[in-house]
Amino acid sequence: MTPDANKQTACAFYDLMFNQCRPREAIELYVGDRYIQHNPVVADGKAGFIAYFEQMAADYPGKRVHIIRALAEGDFVVLHTRQEWPGDSDWAGMDIFRFEGGKIVEHWDVLQRVPAEAAHGNSMF
Repeated sequence: MTPDANKQTACAFYDLMFNQCRPREAIELYVGDRYIQHNPVVADGKAGFIAYFEQMAADYPGKRVHIIRALAEGDFVVLHTRQEWPGDSDWAGMDIFRFEGGKIVEHWDVLQRVPAEAAHGNSMF
């Protein structure tokens, strides 16, 4: 698969699991035989991912992710996102996905609350 195809897959995966609240379907469509998770609050593997995001869908109806940037190189895709969690803060996120054979097999992320004020006039996006 090409980096651009992987980028399209990562964006479709994120939209289906986060915005459409269908993590099980996202795993079935876009993830390979294994799913290695590096986020310390999400259990490793497909089942851990599904359980976490099914709970998030129940706890935060109306949550949305906006993909600001998508970068791809080789077997890696990086998404720079703005996440809206109703009743909570907005978050800036960086997600890294590793692909094998056109399927997602590994994930890392870094999240930061979007502050009300900054020491400069630059946006986080």
